Amino acid sequence: QVQLVESGGGLVQPGGSLGLSCSASGRTVSNNVMGWFRQAPGKEREFVAAINSIGDTAFYADSVKGRVHISRDNAKDTVYLQLNLLKLGDTATYYCATDTSRRYLTGPYSWTGQYDYWGQGTQVTVSS
Repeated sequence: QVQLVESGGGLVQPGGSLGLSCSASGRTVSNNVMGWFRQAPGKEREFVAAINSIGDTAFYADSVKGRVHISRDNAKDTVYLQLNLLKLGDTATYYCATDTSRRYLTGPYSWTGQYDYWGQGTQVTVSS
């Protein structure tokens, strides 16, 4: 079993930045693909970013590309998501997830069904 806990959400003005963290416990996720997703009220959960096990390859949704950076510290079993130039449309609950079946980003990585453990989410609100 893997437990994932997100933190770092909050209220930020448009154009601002936030850094999210996702800490794992129960078993290490250092060998696993990690992903960040988000869900706004009334909308489906959508892919934001994913990173491979060694942290040298990442993919991003087109909607956040150039504004978001995913990284990881395997010694801490923690994955990060840096959100920059935030827009009103970035308002959502952000979730981290792990795909314990894969080390590398081969095949689908933006599908929620690919991931088998999820955190409870952290709220990001962008408002003036």
